[in-house]
Amino acid sequence: QVQLVESGGGLVQSGGSLRLSCAFSGRTFSTYAMGWFRRAPGKEREFVAAISWSGGSTYYTDSVKGRFTISRDNAKNTGYLQMNSLKPEDTAIYYCAANPSGPWYEPGYDYWGQGTQVTVSS
Repeated sequence: QVQLVESGGGLVQSGGSLRLSCAFSGRTFSTYAMGWFRRAPGKEREFVAAISWSGGSTYYTDSVKGRFTISRDNAKNTGYLQMNSLKPEDTAIYYCAANPSGPWYEPGYDYWGQGTQVTVSS
């Protein structure tokens, strides 16, 4: 069974950086697109970024473009989200998810990690 485990969250000051990791297991990682989503306090889950099977295509929500970079290392069965220039509004629980259908097809994200908390202070 596919399992995903996020790590790397924490408390950081505004303007700081964090790198989130998503460890994938149970299937062949390269056959799944990967996405990052977040849920801020009191708000609904929001798409953040996604990456295609071998990393050739990436997608970002407008609010993180130029600040966040999604990547993957299929040899390590791990996905990443590098977050720079963090803002208080980035505070949320961040989740990684896997999708065999492609990064653009949100209903296909069937496998989810447990989430990792990112808190950005002013």
